[in-house]
Amino acid sequence: MAHALFAPGFKAAPWWWEAAEPPARSGEVPDRVGVAVVGGGYAGLSAALTLRRLGHEVAVLDAERIGWGASSRNGGMVSGGLKVASSGAGAREIALAAAASLPFIEETVAREGIDCDYKRVGRFAPAWTPKHYAAQARRAEGLAEITGMPTAMLPRERQREALGSDHYHGGMLVAATGGLHPGKYARGLASAAERAGAALVDGVRVQGIKDEAGAFRLSTDRGEVRSDAVLVATNGYSLHRGGTAMPWLARRVIPVGSYIIATEELDPALMDRLFPGRRMVSDTRRMLNYFRPSPDGRRVLWGGRASLGPTTPEAAAPILHRKMATVFPELARTRVTHAWTGNVAFTFDLLPHIGVQDGIHYAAGCQGSGVAMATWLGHNAALKLAGAANERFPLDGRAFPTRPGYRGHPWFLPMVGGWYRLMDRVERMAA
Repeated sequence: MAHALFAPGFKAAPWWWEAAEPPARSGEVPDRVGVAVVGGGYAGLSAALTLRRLGHEVAVLDAERIGWGASSRNGGMVSGGLKVASSGAGAREIALAAAASLPFIEETVAREGIDCDYKRVGRFAPAWTPKHYAAQARRAEGLAEITGMPTAMLPRERQREALGSDHYHGGMLVAATGGLHPGKYARGLASAAERAGAALVDGVRVQGIKDEAGAFRLSTDRGEVRSDAVLVATNGYSLHRGGTAMPWLARRVIPVGSYIIATEELDPALMDRLFPGRRMVSDTRRMLNYFRPSPDGRRVLWGGRASLGPTTPEAAAPILHRKMATVFPELARTRVTHAWTGNVAFTFDLLPHIGVQDGIHYAAGCQGSGVAMATWLGHNAALKLAGAANERFPLDGRAFPTRPGYRGHPWFLPMVGGWYRLMDRVERMAA
C-alpha cells in the first residue's frame, strides 16, 4: 500500500515548504525589550507589526523557526470568521467582529505587498446530509448579511457546478472566502514586521513569565529577558515539554492535530472538472474534510482530522487518501507527494479570545480557521496592549472557560473523535 500510495521522493513535510520553508534566524536574545511577543505565527507577527507602527519596541520569540507551526502548515483557506458567524455563539457583534477578519487580511496583504498567491475565490460547503443542507439554508441569508457578501444554496442536482463529485447533498456557496499560500504569507508577514523594526528571534523557548513590580521577567532556555509588557500568542502550541510560557492559557486551549496530503500533479482538464471555479471546499461532517486546488491549480490539497490522537503524517496519509478517493473516485490511484500535520487551537466555548490575565496579554483560539482570524486577533491584541483601540473589541475580555482537571493535554480527544465518527455514520445512514 505504501509503495502504491507514496510517489517517489515523498516527503513527510508541508508541500508549502517547497516554495517557502520558514528560514532560520540567528538573532540574539535581547536582555530587555519594550514588548515581548511569545509566538512567531500569524497572531504574533501581526501584533508585532501593529505595535511597531505604534512606536513600540518589539521582540518576537519562538521556540522553533518563525512561522514554523500552523502558520506555514495550514490549508491556506481564508474565511471571514465563518465558523464563529455560523455557530451563533455569542451576540451579533461577535459575528460581525469575526467577519471583519477577512477585509483586514486583504488590506494587510495589499498594504505590505505580500506575494502569497492570494485570491478571493469563494467557498463551497457541501452538505453531508439533507438535514445539514436544510440547516445551511436557514443560515445563508444571515451569513450574507454578516459578511456583506453573497451566499447561495446549490441543490444536489446542481452540485457539479461547484464540485466535481456526487458524494454530497448539495451545499452552500459563500463569497466571503479566499485562498493563499500560507508559507509565503507567513514569510511575507515576518518580513513586514522586520521592515517595521521588530526583532524576530527563533530557537528560544520561553519557559515561564513572572511579574516583577509592573515589569516582566521571561525565563528562556537561552537566558532571561526583561520587558515592560508581554503578549502570548502560542495558540495550538501553548503546551510543551520544556516549560509552558503561560499555564493559565494552556489550560484554556485545546490543541488538535490537523493533517494534509498533497497529490502529484494532475491533468489540467481533470482539475477543471474537480474544482470548477477553483473554490475552497470544506464539508459539514463532524470529522470534516477540507480540500482545495493548489494555488498553481496543478494538484489537490486534502486535509482533515485523520486522527484525534497522536499519529504520524505517514500513517495519516492513507486515511486522507481514502477519504479523497471516496469523494473523487477518479483519484483512487493518484499518488501522494507530501503529507504533514500541525496543531490548531480550539476553545471550550468555540470562540477566539484576546485579553489580559495577571498582567500578561494573550490571543488564542481560532477554531481551525486561523489565517485571517489569527492575523486579526494579533492586531487587536496589540491595539489593546498599546491603549490605542478606538472601541471595545467584542472578543476582548470575555470569560475564557476551562474544565476541571484540564491542564492542556487533550486526553479526551480520541473519545470525542470516536463519537463524531459514529454520529457522522448514523446521520449518513439515516439520510
